[in-house]
Amino acid sequence: MSKQLVRIPSDEKFPARADVVVIGGGIIGVTAAYFLARQGVSVALIEKGQVGGEQSSRNWGWCRQQNRDARELPVSTVSMRLWDELMAETGHDLGFRRCGLRYVTDNPAQLAEWDAWRELARQYDINPRMLSGDEAADMIGSSGRRWLGGVYSEDDGKAEPALAAPLIAEGARARGATIHQHCVALGLDVSNGAVSGVVTERGTIRADAVLCAAGAWASAFCRNYGISFPQASIRQTALRTGPAPDIGGAIYTPDCTLTRRLDGGYTMAISGKGRIEITPQAVRYTREFMPAFIKRFKNVTFGIGKSFIEGPEAFGGWKGEKMLSLEHLRILDPEPEQHLITLTLERVRKLFPALADVPVAESWGGYVDCTPDSVPVISSVDGMKGFYLAAGCSGHGFGLGPGLGMLAAQLVTNDTPFADTQPFRLSRLVDGSQLDVGNI
Repeated sequence: MSKQLVRIPSDEKFPARADVVVIGGGIIGVTAAYFLARQGVSVALIEKGQVGGEQSSRNWGWCRQQNRDARELPVSTVSMRLWDELMAETGHDLGFRRCGLRYVTDNPAQLAEWDAWRELARQYDINPRMLSGDEAADMIGSSGRRWLGGVYSEDDGKAEPALAAPLIAEGARARGATIHQHCVALGLDVSNGAVSGVVTERGTIRADAVLCAAGAWASAFCRNYGISFPQASIRQTALRTGPAPDIGGAIYTPDCTLTRRLDGGYTMAISGKGRIEITPQAVRYTREFMPAFIKRFKNVTFGIGKSFIEGPEAFGGWKGEKMLSLEHLRILDPEPEQHLITLTLERVRKLFPALADVPVAESWGGYVDCTPDSVPVISSVDGMKGFYLAAGCSGHGFGLGPGLGMLAAQLVTNDTPFADTQPFRLSRLVDGSQLDVGNI
């Protein structure tokens, strides 16, 4: 868990009842709670660890429309507007800045994909600008490498992962939601095929609806009730530096990515690099994930670690009683892979000499929860009235968080959704539908 993550207090009074219980204090859970509370719905948000403690504070912070899969674009365009609105409505600086995203490459196929994507973008009034090789080099200030070209998305930007989820949760509390951290959801209370509440370590909260926004833990939680949710976690590594010369707000290269932080440092990582840990859950859903594994095989490594015997993908999955006795399970905090830290720094220093002497302040690992087609699930759950699922964001949920949270809140309250929810339905992953692996 990042040393910079904002810690917020929990509400002392524990509710006996709420209209909606949200399980999970990541970016989607807190934004859903916010939009529900803004409508006057009584909401209790429960989080087994710390709000924002897992992947919502471990990502790059990018908020983008550029290079989105077509199914996500309606949500991403709304999310960009909502980031601005959340800053104004909550009165909190979430670090959201439309600093523009700069992508450069020396790969002709990648450049052609970016150029072709602009046709889709025009349907949503998005107008990225293609860059020549010289323009790409000037825009990111790199040296020692010639770029074929790039693309610049000036309306996109970034927010601050260490701030966003906790401060949006505070915004939800200001509108009537209650926040309960270090409170494990032991299970659902189900009556006649419908949820009637959530059993927690602090007691039962009666509710008419439950939204599971539990990130990497969502599949394990659902499995306790015979609900199949194909989900795989990819372990990724990132680092942040101390204060550094300003070379741009957010930069993608084939070798590394950089995001300027409010503290003057950079978050650094290598795009697409990750480790798939072989676990009982991974084995269970191998068939569903095989097309995605094949498509991205060159960027991932495989191995067995502690996740095989404990955590959301281990035998037994979500067993709340175990979390009560093993405190470290409350927040997934995998070690960063040191060889990736070394490789990231080597690449950054080679491309950006101005950053060569910048010290590393912190590094971390995190689990990105993925679906077989790399598209999130925002859905009601067949066979269990009042139970909803919002998870599987596949590494791009932070920027989409406000839109996905609003969409989830609209499903829960049966409001007309602002976007088509069909691409996000859970049933597509389990009913034999032909899946299109997201072009992301």
